[in-house]
Amino acid sequence: MAAPARLDFARSERSTVGLEWEVALVDRDSGDLRQAAEAVFETIGRRAEPRPWNVTGELLLNTVEVSSGKCRTVGEAAEHLRGGMDEVAAAAEPLRIELMGGGTHPFASWAHQKITDKQRYATLIDRTQWWGRQMLIYGVHVHVGIEDRAKVLPLARAMLTVFAHLQSLSASSPFWGGRDTGYASNRALLFQQLPTAGLPFQFEEWGQLEQYVGDLLHTGVIDQFDEVRWDIRPAPRFGTLEMRVADGASNLLEVTAISALTHCFVEHFSSMLDRGEAVPTLPPWYVQENKWRSARYGMDAIIITNAAGDEELVTDSVGRWLHELAPVAERLGCSEELEQVRVVLRRGASYQRQRAVARRHAGELDAVVRALVAEMRAGRPL
Repeated sequence: MAAPARLDFARSERSTVGLEWEVALVDRDSGDLRQAAEAVFETIGRRAEPRPWNVTGELLLNTVEVSSGKCRTVGEAAEHLRGGMDEVAAAAEPLRIELMGGGTHPFASWAHQKITDKQRYATLIDRTQWWGRQMLIYGVHVHVGIEDRAKVLPLARAMLTVFAHLQSLSASSPFWGGRDTGYASNRALLFQQLPTAGLPFQFEEWGQLEQYVGDLLHTGVIDQFDEVRWDIRPAPRFGTLEMRVADGASNLLEVTAISALTHCFVEHFSSMLDRGEAVPTLPPWYVQENKWRSARYGMDAIIITNAAGDEELVTDSVGRWLHELAPVAERLGCSEELEQVRVVLRRGASYQRQRAVARRHAGELDAVVRALVAEMRAGRPL
């Protein structure tokens, strides 16, 4: 057994929040992806004024990530994202590029995408080969500040009990390579093919996590902790728990709705720990099954809700949670954003809206791209 790696967890204020939103650059005329991130960054980089948001590249040159600063509320973080997206859109406009959100692009070919010129990405592709090249996917990540390291792993285990709720609501990747996959979130199952990606281990003690990381470092699986790409993971250098469950969103309303729900779940479970109560957990085999069901069936998933194996339609469970979390949302200042989850329940998740557009246009997926671009511009589901 290797020596454990020391993972110092940064001091953080409780329930602060930060958001990261990955979006695609698409050609205004063809709807296909454009490998133009560097040109966009070059324009943005010439602007000297400080901003509270950050705009960065990702694995592929067709991708831009906008992230908020550390915020008190989801609404404040959303304003950061709005400013960042406006800045990216302005830089992309002269290039005839539109911004598109979603877990995948409906018809683009993964084989035609170019990798960002960074050593860490070159190493990833060299190691993962065919699966790594297929990571033509986009997500939304939510960081929530945790004030006590002792809470981090119990909160991560508790969040696995509501994993399917977040994945079903955000599911936006039904199409892949020009075909309907039959899944609501094809991204969820694609991403877990990478080593160290997918569902986390349900460690009980921080020392177990440090031993795990020490073993991976010793055997060359990773070079640094952030190469552990779990769907829910501690982020020690920020002092946060990072939820990487959600598919990329096509509009800001859905980003804020999913983020508010995530924020409220973490605070709810944190308050349970404060009261000395045991937070809920699920056996790993139930968590794994829930992930598959929500990826496959989305809003129609029948999920396992407790260790006894009781089941419920995910949308019914979400409705009950919205009622229970209302006082938490009021405390966190995100009541309006949490209520927007009901917009998704009424109008359908993105994967449902995308399929509806495809049906109306005889299966033409360029129409789906146009609809996703329109939602990005409108800032809400259409």
